Amino acid sequence: MTGSAITIGVPGGPELLILLLLAVFYLAAPILVVVAIVTSLERRRNDDERVRSLEQRIEALEGERP
Repeated sequence: MTGSAITIGVPGGPELLILLLLAVFYLAAPILVVVAIVTSLERRRNDDERVRSLEQRIEALEGERP
């Protein structure tokens, strides 16, 4: 019964590369998508605040006209 042992191999170079690519695709890609969405929403909110500020300034300047 010397030849009946089950051996489990350790992944080599190509297998590790495939695992790394899968990890990048399944982990990093969704994180980048979420970061892009959050950045876009932040930029839109900042634009809204800037427009609101400019509208208030215009109203103040129009109030100063004779």
